[in-house]
Amino acid sequence: MARITIVSRLFRPETGAAAYRLGALADELAARGHQVRVLTTVPPRGARIEDAGLDVRRWPVLRDKGGNVRGYVQYLSYDIPLFFRLLLTRSDVVVVEPPTTTGVSSRVACMLRRTPYVHFSADVVSTAAEGIGVNRTVVRVLKVLERWVLRGSRAVIAVSDGVLRDLEDLGVPAELVTVVGVGIDTTRFAYAERPSTPTLVYGGTMSEIHGAEVFVRAFAKVADRHPEARLLMIGQGTDVPMLKDLAQRLAPGRVEFRTPQPAEHLSGEFAAAAASLASVRPGVGYDFAFATKALAGLSSGAPVIYAGVGPLGPLVRENGLGWAVDWDVDAVSEAMEKALADHPAPERRAALSRWVRENHSLESVAGKAADVVDRAR
Repeated sequence: MARITIVSRLFRPETGAAAYRLGALADELAARGHQVRVLTTVPPRGARIEDAGLDVRRWPVLRDKGGNVRGYVQYLSYDIPLFFRLLLTRSDVVVVEPPTTTGVSSRVACMLRRTPYVHFSADVVSTAAEGIGVNRTVVRVLKVLERWVLRGSRAVIAVSDGVLRDLEDLGVPAELVTVVGVGIDTTRFAYAERPSTPTLVYGGTMSEIHGAEVFVRAFAKVADRHPEARLLMIGQGTDVPMLKDLAQRLAPGRVEFRTPQPAEHLSGEFAAAAASLASVRPGVGYDFAFATKALAGLSSGAPVIYAGVGPLGPLVRENGLGWAVDWDVDAVSEAMEKALADHPAPERRAALSRWVRENHSLESVAGKAADVVDRAR
């Protein structure tokens, strides 16, 4: 039995790919008999914490108006205390989640404690920063720090071949990296038959890399032809205030915004929806990204309208999972028309859910990641 510490500013019950991914990894490591400790943050007010079987230590941090731990001040409110928390924690191996500031705190603390660490790379922060137009000097500093963090790790876990390529471009040796893939918790996101509704559901983070505004603009174009239809936007993110203003101007009273919901509630919304929505905006440094929120909808029985770039588009087209289109208002509105005109039958929903279980189960991804952690110690 090993002492394994996971460090991340996001963990269950917060919604988001990182929280679900690391929660599954913690469960898998605990099931293998390891002593798992998670050093994370106090979730937003009202969140229901369920940490059964895990030693989860939560630290209060600064959050922005949308409830996000995002921005350097917010990051440091977690990363500075994290350094001392790690120094006081006995570990055989540490698993580190981005951002780079967390990586720096973790590497220094692990060096002092002579503890190996594994970096879980869902993206390459410096590449993303460059894509959204961050100051060049800041990007150069980020690249140096990120490379230092990654090359100091015992192993790097990547979620896709696209992330692997970006890691190699940054100077991380390929032999250090293991690609584990992307998955979703198919027990929390599972299809249960419900009456279909003319609803289009977006569930997840709304920031500049996602470009969720394309769905608000597209829905405004089809709303008059579908008076019973509504657009439901569930989640948080830096773009939420802008999206609310846009919806009020273009489709007043037809777009509903909700704060993040538990996975089981979100799954129920997907199970009744005409389609789920997911996007990756092109040209902002995340062209390699896999929109995990699409898997949540599919696993719950909703065909997906996917807009943008990345590996998900071909996957949707090749497997008949919905509609994969450009990040373009006209293309998205056309897909919405088709989704609202043809609600999926229960058999179709069950087949979508089964495809996710067979191909993108988070349990399988967690098992591969746990293998890497086991080898690293």
